[in-house]
Amino acid sequence: MLRLGLYGGSFDPIHHGHLILGRQAMEDLCLDRVIFIPAAESPFKPDQPGASAGDRLAMIRLAIQNEPRFAADPLELNREPPSYTIYTARAYRAQYPQAALFFLIGEDHVPALPKWNEFDQLDQLVNFAILSRSDLPAELRYPVVRRRFDLSSTEIRKRIANNLPISYLVPENVLRYIHERNLYRGEAYRS
Repeated sequence: MLRLGLYGGSFDPIHHGHLILGRQAMEDLCLDRVIFIPAAESPFKPDQPGASAGDRLAMIRLAIQNEPRFAADPLELNREPPSYTIYTARAYRAQYPQAALFFLIGEDHVPALPKWNEFDQLDQLVNFAILSRSDLPAELRYPVVRRRFDLSSTEIRKRIANNLPISYLVPENVLRYIHERNLYRGEAYRS
């Protein structure tokens, strides 16, 4: 049976932490593929400033280009925002009716999970897996993919806005893209 990891998020920008957790999920959950699905706009973060949808998708493609079991899907970018996961789950269930679908979410989203649009149906369409970057004990009804590190897209955006280096935090080709496009500059990102 095909096992797909659906990795949703803003990926603004994608960084090594996303890639590390994607790889760890592939190993821990025996996934055949991990598909990065950037959100057009999170229903929980409307009007948040950031890179354009096209830039975020381009950075994902650059970051995963050498990993054949990673893919990027612009499905949510091609829909009107906000990005409700239930629509993505239905689309994947229709395309892969026999596959085991694992929706990968960060541990910071767990408290709001029951508030997600049509959560009860969503919980039946996909298997949630929690991506954890900490050693915090968690009693969850979903499997936890754990890899300890302290890195976030928010931190990266603030470092860029404050003219601090982000080398080693993002893949080199993503770093070049951010600099070429002059992304994450301005007051909106400063700490």
